Amino acid sequence: MLWCLAIYFSALSKGEPLPVKERIEMPIATQKTDTGLTLGLLKILHKQLAPKTLVNVAELKEKWKYLCLPEEQLKAILQLDSFSEEVEWMKILALGCSVLGGSLLSSMKYACEILTTDPDGGPAHIAFQTFSFLYSYLASIDGEIPEEKIEAFLISIKKQADQQAGMVQLRNFLTHPSTLSLSRLPLSTKQ
Repeated sequence: MLWCLAIYFSALSKGEPLPVKERIEMPIATQKTDTGLTLGLLKILHKQLAPKTLVNVAELKEKWKYLCLPEEQLKAILQLDSFSEEVEWMKILALGCSVLGGSLLSSMKYACEILTTDPDGGPAHIAFQTFSFLYSYLASIDGEIPEEKIEAFLISIKKQADQQAGMVQLRNFLTHPSTLSLSRLPLSTKQ
């Protein structure tokens, strides 16, 4: 308990976003590599690390540890791409969403919920450019989706986003009749 308070007051004294959840969540860890990572914990990491485009791996490990998340899971995430001592935060966020989601589209749902400025329960708008980057990145990590299917999917989403001031909403892709929603991601532990 004292350790948590020290982390909280350290962030407070440095003017960093505080490591606190917006709402109570109960993480459910079912195996050693299932970390109990939740949407709330990923939001905390995003608040703390998003101001930086590139994040030092040592700082990421420190923040991960402060949230009591096992280092094995972060190590597995970092091994999915050829990261160096600095990593693109948005790629780490995307891979974190893949831990939460059971499919590419459910991972995108989590990403939208984290990145949106809409209130909870809202349409979770995010810019098409951001959606396209994250979707393309996760699809490339997945490795089973042909490039032409990725492009066709993004074209259909862009048409909808163009009618919504360049923003993608959850309903634009969660109801999309696409075989891409069946794609499994390497880190997903959900069945």
